Amino acid sequence: MTHAAYTITLTDIARHLGVAFSGNGDSPIRGLATLKDAKPDQVAFLANRAYLKDLAKTQAGAVLLHPEHGKSCPVPRLEMDNPYLGYAKLSQLFDPMAVLDTPGIHPSAVVAEDATLGADVSIQPNAVIASGAVLEDRVVVGPGSIVGADSHLGEATRLHANVTVCHGIVVGKRVILHSGCVIGGDGFGFAHDGAGWLKIAQLGGVILGDDVEIGSCSSIDRGALGDTLIGHDVKIDSQVQIAHNVQIGDHSALAGCVGVAGSTKVGKHCMLGGGVGLSGHLTLCDGVQVTGMSLVTNSIHEPGVYSSGTGAMNNLQWRKNAVRFKQLDEIAKRLSRLEKQQLSE
Repeated sequence: MTHAAYTITLTDIARHLGVAFSGNGDSPIRGLATLKDAKPDQVAFLANRAYLKDLAKTQAGAVLLHPEHGKSCPVPRLEMDNPYLGYAKLSQLFDPMAVLDTPGIHPSAVVAEDATLGADVSIQPNAVIASGAVLEDRVVVGPGSIVGADSHLGEATRLHANVTVCHGIVVGKRVILHSGCVIGGDGFGFAHDGAGWLKIAQLGGVILGDDVEIGSCSSIDRGALGDTLIGHDVKIDSQVQIAHNVQIGDHSALAGCVGVAGSTKVGKHCMLGGGVGLSGHLTLCDGVQVTGMSLVTNSIHEPGVYSSGTGAMNNLQWRKNAVRFKQLDEIAKRLSRLEKQQLSE
């Protein structure tokens, strides 16, 4: 992207990344782009060998890349062992959201008299800050967002438009909540009396650690009694459902459409691929990776990569295999009988 307000020099960028560079340090840089599309006032990056073909023809003002590709670069370069990490750091310099938020309270916002607001807080149109809420310094509450009674938002936390933080929720520092997500809605708790369902009041809350990011339209339910706990630096994609009393360990990442049933504990540094489902009351140890669309019905006690389900195949082949799957138990029993028979002969 390009934005005139973000013009900096190549020297500034190299200093920000803590790397050396080749080329004119006074060259103005106004944005980031791909190797293929970059102009002389933009920085591109190479983190995937599949795009090496675009390096020779790039017109970028500079390229961020691994030292092994430095000699192949026809333009000024910034060399890093992890160029994708460098790209992530640079993207923050050119984020337009960094200058769009003006501290203050929009006239259409509703702020309770006993709410506590820190310095440089931005409360945007039609936002609602309920009684007893605490917003620390530099919090941004986007248009139409709601901060419920007695909830606490840590410093530099951002709520995009139409976010709901329910009552009694604790949100850490530098948290990002994207549009449509709901933090602290009721967990799915009901008791059956033989004829119908009686709602169980959800008396716990939700605690989000520092540096958490939650995607649009995701839901994190409040605890039935204790709190639902999301650790530090946890990244949750869009349309994810976290049920009541779930615990997610620090630095874990959950891709889109993951569903985690109640009271399950996910360890630190875990990764759940898109569409993964975790049954309730399970434990996943630290360092577990579950590949997309897998269903986990038992606890996992050893770190590693886990998968379930089958990949797509021709429907006729799948139907044949589905029939055979139903026969596996009988086949296994027959095989066992044959093995015993051979051993006895």
